[in-house]
Parts: sequence; structure tokens; C-alpha cells
Amino acid sequence: MSVFALCFQFIETMTSSLQQIMASTGNGLDYDKEQELKTFDDTKAGVKGLVDSGIQSVPKFFVASSEETCNEKSDLRHTHFNVPIIDLRDIGKDGARCEIVKEIGIASSTWGFFQVVNHDIPQDITDEVIESIRRFNEQPNHVKEKFYSRDKMKKVRFNSNFDLYKARFANWRDTLSCLMAPNPPPPEEYPEACREILLKFSKYVTKLGQDLFKLLSEALGLNSNHLTNMGCADGHVFYCHYYPACPEPNLTLGHTKHRDPDFLTILLQNQIGGLQVLHDNLWVNIPPVEGALVVNVGELLQVISNDEFKAAEHRVLANCAGPRLSVASFFTTHFEPSEKLFSPIEELLSDDSPPLYRGTSVKDYIDFFASLV
Repeated sequence: MSVFALCFQFIETMTSSLQQIMASTGNGLDYDKEQELKTFDDTKAGVKGLVDSGIQSVPKFFVASSEETCNEKSDLRHTHFNVPIIDLRDIGKDGARCEIVKEIGIASSTWGFFQVVNHDIPQDITDEVIESIRRFNEQPNHVKEKFYSRDKMKKVRFNSNFDLYKARFANWRDTLSCLMAPNPPPPEEYPEACREILLKFSKYVTKLGQDLFKLLSEALGLNSNHLTNMGCADGHVFYCHYYPACPEPNLTLGHTKHRDPDFLTILLQNQIGGLQVLHDNLWVNIPPVEGALVVNVGELLQVISNDEFKAAEHRVLANCAGPRLSVASFFTTHFEPSEKLFSPIEELLSDDSPPLYRGTSVKDYIDFFASLV
């Protein structure tokens, strides 16, 4: 069979599957969620495949409860709430560093989120990272589907919703996951569309992560190398998200509310907003700031800091504009078969501040996190 015939056959099959999904939308009598999820998953085209098919309404398995999508707790009437923006320009100057450490400590203990500017990652690098994720997602599906997998231990994989078959509703999002350290796969295993720039970006993220862990250590009153010596910066994974424009953004979410099951997350996002953090029981927008990166405390850092730092719930709204593009760098080593336990740091404990958590390995914590979905 010719290449043309194969491509035509693929398109015909995928279109038929997507039409089945579209036809079932809103049909409560014949609705079989498990079958609809499988039909969607088998296309290996993700949410973008639905959008490309011309879908005009959100399939039922994406529809969230009104409680989940409710924006009543937004910050529209509370404009004085703004996620802190911290300037790292003078990180090497003693006086300025003390002030930066103080700002990061306050932000990490009250918000669990902050943005950093003058972080030494060049704008042309971050711009190319975002463009490369667009390139990957907007190439023909027969190229992308080679990476499609639900094997959570696969070092490079593409799919839509890691928890598709377990979640209450699916999110309007496709994701490319790439393990960058330690023990990354051979370079040729990364998609060609973003291979070179992700490898370059990883070096910058490693350096920034190490700098942030030093500042966080100092904010806890510890030696600057304490968190890195514990292994918090030993590994990171890129979760490259593509949120297509949604025909009915009020019915679903780009990402359900959650906390990150890692030590620290550094997020690069394009200029389409939607990210919100829950602060003082209000959903506060984190608008994109040109040249800034969003940083948030992960649950494992909350554990080892014994609640000195807080991992905050956050979510991403669906949007009629798109695509929203982001790359979340998770500092974690869950791909490594280590039994090393992480527990509250001894220097932070006292009679007045006893340990709030028992020790856990990264792998066990990730497994626990997955079981909650």
C-alpha cells in the first residue's frame, strides 16, 4: 500500500472515531463513558485532534461539575492580591541577597507561589522552547503518535490526561513528558521538533533550580547547600502542556485543581493566561509577565520543611483563545528506583515544632499521589 493510501486510511479512521465522540456528546441515554474514553484515547490525537475535527461542543467526559469550574472565588473583587514577583538580578550581592532570601521565604510560606525575573535564562531560549512545543503539537498526528503512551515510567511520552481513565472528568490539555535528569534517555529519543532546545533549556533550568534551592535553604535558616545536599535538585522532568482553544471553556478546565507532588516547580508559560492559585480561599490569577518564570513549592518540599513552606492548590482555566503553552519543570527523582526517605529536616524540629510527617521515598509519594486521583 502506498504512503498516500496509508495516510488517507489513517485520517479516515481517526475522523470516524472523532465523529463517534462528537455524536455521543450530550446523549445521556446511550452514553458509555468508558467506551468514549477508549475511543478518544485510541485516536492518539489528543484534545487537539478533537479541535482539528471541527468539534463545536465539549464531549461529555470533559464536562466538570459547576463546583469544579466555579469562578466565584476568583480575585475579580480582590485586586490587591498579587503573586509576589522577585527580582534575582543582584543575587550575588550580600545585602541584596538577604532581601531576596527574605522575599522568597515569605512567598513560600504564605503563597507557595512566586514569579522570578532576571533569572539568567535568555529570552530567546524561553521563546524557542515555547515555539518548539507548539511545533511538536501542531505537526501531523502520525508523527506525534509514535510518542503516545500510558506507560508512566517511559522517559519520553505524549498523551492526553495521564489520569484519563481515573479522573472524574478529563482536562482540556495534551502533554509531552520528557525526563531530563538524572539518567536521561539517549538524545535521539526526544522528539525532533523540540529536542535541541529542550536539552539546552534543561541546562539553564538545572542552574536556576540549584540557585533557588540555595535561597530556599537560607530562608529556612539552613546552610545554603542543605536542600541540594539532600538531593532535591538531583533530577527534573519537563511536562510540556498544550491547551487548545476550547469551544465551551465554562464547562471544563485546562488542569484540575491540584498540588505538585515534587520538591519545586519552575513554570514557563506563553502569554495566554489561565493559571490560578488558591490563596486565602480565593482563586487568584497569575497573569503572564514578560520574561518571568513562575515558581511554586511542591508537596515534598512542604514535607521536609515541616510546613514552613506551603504547597498551594492551583489550576488552569480553559480558554476560548489558544493554544496556551507551558513547560513545567518538576524537580523530582521518581524515575529512580531509590528507597531514600525524605522526612522533616531535623534542624527545623523542636518540642514546639514536632515532625508533622513520616519519612517517604519519592516513588512511594508519587504512587500515593496517583492513588488519590
